[in-house]
Amino acid sequence: MRRFARVGKVTTGLLLLALVSIARAVLAGSSPAPPDLLLLNGRIFTGQSARPYVQALAIRGERVVATGDSERIKALGVSRTRQIDLHGRTVIPGINDAHNHLGVDPPRLSALKFTGADPTWAEIRAALAAAVAETSKDTFLVGVIGLTAFGDLQVDRDSLDKVAPNHPVFLVTFTGHGMILNSAALTAAKIGENQQDPLGGRFERLPGGRLSGVAREYAARLVDRRIMNFASEDDAVSQLRQTLLAAARFGITSIQDMSDSMPPERAVALLQKVPTPLRVRIIRMPVTSVAGRDTAEGWPAPQVSNPLIKVSGTKWFTDGVVEGTFAPRQDVAADAATVSRRITHLQLTFPREEYAAMLRESLAHHEQLLLHVFGYPAAAVVLSTMKASGGRTVWAQKRVRFEHGDGMLPDLVPLAKELGIIVVQNPTHLGATDLIPGLRAAAEATKGQPLRSLVAAGIPVAIGSDGPMNPYLNIMLAATHPDRPAEAITREQAVVAYTLTSAYAEFEEKQKGSLEPGKLADLAVLSQDIFTVALPELPKTESVLTLVGGKIVYDAKVVGTN
Repeated sequence: MRRFARVGKVTTGLLLLALVSIARAVLAGSSPAPPDLLLLNGRIFTGQSARPYVQALAIRGERVVATGDSERIKALGVSRTRQIDLHGRTVIPGINDAHNHLGVDPPRLSALKFTGADPTWAEIRAALAAAVAETSKDTFLVGVIGLTAFGDLQVDRDSLDKVAPNHPVFLVTFTGHGMILNSAALTAAKIGENQQDPLGGRFERLPGGRLSGVAREYAARLVDRRIMNFASEDDAVSQLRQTLLAAARFGITSIQDMSDSMPPERAVALLQKVPTPLRVRIIRMPVTSVAGRDTAEGWPAPQVSNPLIKVSGTKWFTDGVVEGTFAPRQDVAADAATVSRRITHLQLTFPREEYAAMLRESLAHHEQLLLHVFGYPAAAVVLSTMKASGGRTVWAQKRVRFEHGDGMLPDLVPLAKELGIIVVQNPTHLGATDLIPGLRAAAEATKGQPLRSLVAAGIPVAIGSDGPMNPYLNIMLAATHPDRPAEAITREQAVVAYTLTSAYAEFEEKQKGSLEPGKLADLAVLSQDIFTVALPELPKTESVLTLVGGKIVYDAKVVGTN
């Protein structure tokens, strides 16, 4: 009996295996589920070099399942499949803003009104007096200034106090790397006379030792953090909701947030409360103190329940910008010679040993390292340190990012390629001649602000806004490069940099960044053809329909579904 029972069990097992095999064969030969949505009769830029344009695509769930001509794609649909006739409209992969700063403003903020982008002290004083007369004393008065005011030593805490003794006043340089505060603003930011300089930052002082109101680099970051805390949770959620809606209207589907204004925990909590309709990558951007860099911020990573949000990567400053990291204010100028020197000799933010420590921390945490690199010295120091700490073998696949990379001069490019460096450029920086009249001559003289040459050399170049969010303004500037026209790239290259390479810059190129079967259906249907419209018209572009994971997150009601 035992023997026959055993045979019976074996026979039953073989039968089950056969049935499973048959079932698998049937399933393998069955038709896939029909698509949920079809986009037909369009000019769809896929981002794939082998087949850059198609007429139509099909979406099932959150992914693209087919692309091709309209007749073939339409045949995939069934009665319940929604269809959108694009009527020839241009479609691109969703824009991935690789360098954004999602911040919130304090309540009762009033922006100072200047007639130009680089106001003089006389213009600032007049605008400040007008704002004081029109607002209550608890209103934060904020103005964006250029190098003229920042280099003018008569603009300091005391001169601001004479015009606005009670209102907190913040004059912030257009780069965000420096600011001038009055006494009320210092008090609001809890900066006292005994405030020590954080590592990589400086609170400058008057001849008698009192604070001058000038904060630079990581000192300015500390002020930012404290002022952002004035925004309540409800105010912050409301502001972020508006920002994300504006992004969706531009066809932005992913944002890589350099989280300098708030720690990751707060950023996650606010975005989950919005809740974000877009994909947001929160990148740690810790502050520093007199004791050193805060390497513990954001560790362990905060819990995230929204699948559209992730926390990864850490960013540090390695140098400053055109006003000089810690250069004397009176030496700040916009002439070509000074700006050229800023590119070729810009002072480092930290002692050299800190850059080696950043690289070690990146390896220890298995986290991507992002570095603000503007000038040549910082780029050279980081690259040589990477070479000395393992070179290509260690770093080629780590995708270390240089944010900006204006000082990536030709002699550094071969080593940067060898080490797998990604450059994230911000095209609004390539046409800032209104703010820095000497910038174009400096870029030409030094071969700074490279773009086309980096792409030609095989360096991955992604695009982020780091300023005005409008991606089509940035595409126009990348396609013209006002400072170095010979370094301009094509519109198609700019779109790829803004989509597929931006995805590569966050290790997501297998999931998004191009419109091909298997990838996430993140896309934008545009108001005009950005590949053929006259270049000056590009900034007028908007999305009329934005999808994230196959879901409509913005609809201007221009194209219809059936």
